[in-house]
Amino acid sequence: MIKNINFLFVTFFGIGTIRYAPGTMTSLVTTVLLFSSFHILNLSKATILIILIAIFLYSFLAIANYIKEIPNKDPKEVVIDEVIGQSIPIYLYEIAHGTNKDSKEAILFYIYIFILFRFFDIKKPFPVNFFDKKFKNSFGVIMDDVIAGFYVVLTLIIFMVIKSKLFT
Repeated sequence: MIKNINFLFVTFFGIGTIRYAPGTMTSLVTTVLLFSSFHILNLSKATILIILIAIFLYSFLAIANYIKEIPNKDPKEVVIDEVIGQSIPIYLYEIAHGTNKDSKEAILFYIYIFILFRFFDIKKPFPVNFFDKKFKNSFGVIMDDVIAGFYVVLTLIIFMVIKSKLFT
């Protein structure tokens, strides 16, 4: 029973078992879920943060338990790390922009965030690749996506600074 629940968690309810692009599909589903949580369900930022922190913390244990019995320490079906990595820039975008934002603007930023996260997660620039190669455990599986998420944040901040300096 626990093993089945753990499998559903690390594969994000089976999305990780999709044959083609499970990480991309998980990132897309995460993006849609977070947009719905913030803009349709109007869940509080604190509620969403608590859920994300719980996912983050439990992921270390869940991934460790899942990979301990298999030789591949970063299997493609483990996609909960994509949920975490994709959530970081979306959550930070939402808290940075407060309640005064147009849903159309939010949709554009969610698309930018999705594309940028997939780019950094796939290309794995330093130090993303460091965590991916150096740590063959749950820490490495999660942290490469966390760093990719922060690269998205950094990229958007640079873009907004340049935009404000050049186009205002």
